[in-house]
Amino acid sequence: MPSQKGGAVESGLKTAESSTSYSAMNDGDVLAVTIGATVPTGFEHTAAEEVKEKIGVDAVIGKDRGRIYFPITTDKLSQVHLLRSVDNLFVVVEEYDHYQFKQSKEETLMEMMQLASKLPWTDALEVWRLNGKLKKRKGYRKGGKAKSNCEVADATVDDTEQQELPQAVSAAECLTKAESPAAAETSTTDSEPAAKLIKFRVTCNRAGDRHSFSSNEAARDFGGAVQEFFQWKADMTKFDIEVLLNIHNEEMVIGIALTEESLHRRNISHFGPTTLRSTLCYGMLRLCKPQASDIILDPMCGTGAIPLEGAIEFNSSFYIAGDNNDMAVNRTVNNVCHIQKRMAEKSGASGLPIDTVQWDLCNLPIRTGSVDIVVTDMPFGKRMGSRKKNWDLYPSCLREMARVCTPGTGKAVLLTQDKKCFTKAISRMGGLWKRLHTVWVNVGGLHAGVYLLKRTGGVFGQTPEDVYESRGAVKAGGDETGDKELS
Repeated sequence: MPSQKGGAVESGLKTAESSTSYSAMNDGDVLAVTIGATVPTGFEHTAAEEVKEKIGVDAVIGKDRGRIYFPITTDKLSQVHLLRSVDNLFVVVEEYDHYQFKQSKEETLMEMMQLASKLPWTDALEVWRLNGKLKKRKGYRKGGKAKSNCEVADATVDDTEQQELPQAVSAAECLTKAESPAAAETSTTDSEPAAKLIKFRVTCNRAGDRHSFSSNEAARDFGGAVQEFFQWKADMTKFDIEVLLNIHNEEMVIGIALTEESLHRRNISHFGPTTLRSTLCYGMLRLCKPQASDIILDPMCGTGAIPLEGAIEFNSSFYIAGDNNDMAVNRTVNNVCHIQKRMAEKSGASGLPIDTVQWDLCNLPIRTGSVDIVVTDMPFGKRMGSRKKNWDLYPSCLREMARVCTPGTGKAVLLTQDKKCFTKAISRMGGLWKRLHTVWVNVGGLHAGVYLLKRTGGVFGQTPEDVYESRGAVKAGGDETGDKELS
């Protein structure tokens, strides 16, 4: 992706006059721009692989975890919204790899204010306009809350070392209805009505401990300069454009949001207490590489986020979703019906390769060795279950998963934040499971692991672990170890 070195804006940048005073482009004209995307932390490489496969370009992983950047032409803009691994999208206005922030807060904020009038806004605003035509208008983003001390901009992220980009919002109206007064004066189209004053906000996402300013201060001052330059109106909730100011140590990226709400909300209509993001589910499924005719099991499905994502994206496999909680099973059924109804409205075909069952996790009604892949979100012991109960649950469910999985070829992708308990449980299953890979992810602010396991060739019931388990030794040992850990 193109970058600028140093804090000063180079002379090659477009001037303010050329950045804002432009005639509307024809929709057939093609621009080359850089798109930024926020993805589940830990799955940046997975997202880059998907971009390469579906769009045919190489993505660059950002220095800040959870972001990738890739070049596209505007004729492929619609394909970007079909990516399954990205949460939010934005078009890059300008990017600085090594921005030299001043030591003084006043000098730094003044420099940011001066930067607003020197940025090359033209192409990014045109992409925003084209993006608005691609989607049906869904209305203004609801539930947004402005900070009481921000009059011209909003900072939505605390000053922490690692933060994910919050929800970005797309243009509510195309640029031809909400372009700046300078652009309206130069427009040669007689049929267009008078330009409507555009509403905007600035969101600053800052990570790093060597900055002399806060996210709130950067958003406030940079937003004030943007308002003065474009003569736009600041609005924290009913905005047309969201300008993003992403700062990570010395890296600074200015962009314009292209998504109304995070794309991870695409599948779920009935949420539970621990519903996984669909983008994270996609990363977990892609990790196990489903093949045609595979039987894929989620024994603790919750709201069905994982099997639903698989049934939509990897629909050559068959998915079995189950849970011991009747409310969870009902939520899954409702979410499946919601997707089927949506599919029927769009294409007339509503079938999904998925079935839902209520069962006992440690006594699954499934034939031994009949499942190809197990993918599930295990209880963290936070909102669901407890750490003490996990010392009994984890070994038992790992054994049952090993029983139903095909020896030698079966795989499991398991998400958990209770790393100590899981590591201990899997060490006792050396004859049944082999750990291949671990992806560290951020789940609701918790540092969790996605573990890729492979089923060994050991015959269930004949490994030393099975004999040990059958005597009940692991359960007793788990209670003792759990009490020691908790103490």
